[in-house]
Amino acid sequence: MSVLKDYLIVNEAAVILGIHPGTVKRLCRERKLSGHKVHNGWLIHKDDLRRFAAAYDPRRGKRRRKNDELV
Repeated sequence: MSVLKDYLIVNEAAVILGIHPGTVKRLCRERKLSGHKVHNGWLIHKDDLRRFAAAYDPRRGKRRRKNDELV
């Protein structure tokens, strides 16, 4: 049985999260998403990705205008 069957590459994780693969790499580099650097790529465990996806909001932050109410 392959040990790597429980891991995803960056492109697979990006599709699951609905974000760009570069963003997945950045999240791994910044240690916001747990991943293992292997040569020139990242491997992300499926369980780690599942936990991360439960709390992750892919929308970028917006600047609030002065007249906008707090939500």
